[in-house]
Amino acid sequence: MTATAPRDEQLWSRCGGCASLLYRKRLRRNLDVCPECGAHARLDAPARLAQLVDPGSFTALPDGAPEVDPIGFVDVLPYPHRLTAARTGTGLAEAVVCGTAAVGNRPCVLAVMDFRFLGGSLGCAVGELITRAAERALADRVPLVVVTASGGARMQEGVLSLMQMATVSQAVAALREAGVPSVSVLTDPTYGGVAASFATNTDVVLAESGARMGFAGPRVIRQVTGRDLPDGFQTAEFLLRHGQVDMVVPRHALRGRLAALLAAAAGGRRPAPGVPRPVRPPAGAPPTPTGGERDAWETVRLARHPGRPTTLDYLESAFDGFVELHGDRLGADCPAVVGGLAELAGRPVMVIGHQKGHTTAELMARNFGMASPAGHRKALRLMRLAARWGLPVVTLVDTPGADPGVGAEQQGQAAAIAENILTLTTLPTPVVAVVTGEGGSGGALALAVADRVLMLEHAVYSVISPEGCAAILWPDRSAAPQAARALRLTSADLCRFGVVDAVVPEPVPAAHHDPAATVRAVREAVLAHLLPLLDVPTAALVRSRRHRFRRFGAARLGVRAGAR
Repeated sequence: MTATAPRDEQLWSRCGGCASLLYRKRLRRNLDVCPECGAHARLDAPARLAQLVDPGSFTALPDGAPEVDPIGFVDVLPYPHRLTAARTGTGLAEAVVCGTAAVGNRPCVLAVMDFRFLGGSLGCAVGELITRAAERALADRVPLVVVTASGGARMQEGVLSLMQMATVSQAVAALREAGVPSVSVLTDPTYGGVAASFATNTDVVLAESGARMGFAGPRVIRQVTGRDLPDGFQTAEFLLRHGQVDMVVPRHALRGRLAALLAAAAGGRRPAPGVPRPVRPPAGAPPTPTGGERDAWETVRLARHPGRPTTLDYLESAFDGFVELHGDRLGADCPAVVGGLAELAGRPVMVIGHQKGHTTAELMARNFGMASPAGHRKALRLMRLAARWGLPVVTLVDTPGADPGVGAEQQGQAAAIAENILTLTTLPTPVVAVVTGEGGSGGALALAVADRVLMLEHAVYSVISPEGCAAILWPDRSAAPQAARALRLTSADLCRFGVVDAVVPEPVPAAHHDPAATVRAVREAVLAHLLPLLDVPTAALVRSRRHRFRRFGAARLGVRAGAR
């Protein structure tokens, strides 16, 4: 019995989540995820690499990091003795393994941290190795993927370990400046200096299910504040709700999701194979609505119909492979704005849009598509990411306007909208906007400063709602139909003003009667206007976009009015 006990212990493992006794081989087949409760056990760096990269594709970078003991640190043991024990126990030279590999046949450079090695702490050697990995990614112009597992900076190296936060962040910044993608995968745990530097300043931040991340650990926070922490504090799901990560991914889906991100990052503005380039629609001759012009107030009611396709409907049917990216990185994830990576006719694009919903519950949950400052900042983050990765941007506009609440004002609603508009005027990648329902005021314009602006036939686009206009300029709100006519907010009106480049016809009598046909029409229209823009040099693209909006100046409009 005693002779076989060690062998029996090796065959079984107890889950740290539900305490179930699990057959180790079954647990390993399930990627070290408990089949009973779903708890994700921690993985060492070699196991993580085996699960993430294509078989046989990993080649380690030369270690070459000097062994350092910069401050001669001694606690119970001298620091060099701790390093020797960590190397013996893990079989690793340091707390990170770096190398080149492929994920889903997409080349990348990886830096995978190992918590077994002194708690995955960030010291001078670790900082040097990750920096070299970033420099290799920059030299090869392939994405950098960092998998984090760390308790923070390495205390035994004093303030020099703190400096590694800046050293590695600077290397990530160089990737960003060069347009080379970077992705971090947060695993459990990720704390301290790693969380407050390169783990969260990459282009995209994924969190594995069950991961915990924060600057200070729960014990420290309790000691300092003397307060109980909320349930689920600092968990992956908590981070997602508070806008700190793009997505939470279970381990079994992590490799596929990472492969999709690398594929999107590799797409850029290069032509997709087999996709024809349609002829650009002639300037000044946008197609006109097919069903005759409706009364403006009737059009407003059609634009607001809850059965019209929403942004998520378009993303499900008009685009392929949508990967939603969440959060503004400042503390919130506004549900009124959705966005992320997708494919359009085989080409990676960034899609951002307002999301309303079809039911009362959905509308309320999404704040009726009225974006908060966090929503505008999320959109801004995705626009800038698209620019760095060389992806065209498609925006889908459907909002009564920006959130007018007190909280939104306190959080800088005006400045958030202004920053979006300013950024879009100089964004160095093609932008196509589609007004799919309501285009309300600055909340709409925050997503609609574009190279081409399209509009569904029964959509509306206005400086203010008819009800708001009537309340200000008429005796009461009952004059809203009259205000709608006076505002000239229909697609036909806006084509005549040159605000809209083309009208996308809707099924008869309107989009909500045949959503599938509407989605197909929008897809075809976006392709027709987007593909020619991909051939335009960046400088000419930005110059043309600026000229587009300059022509709405008073002097220019006066010339046009006089010409008529």
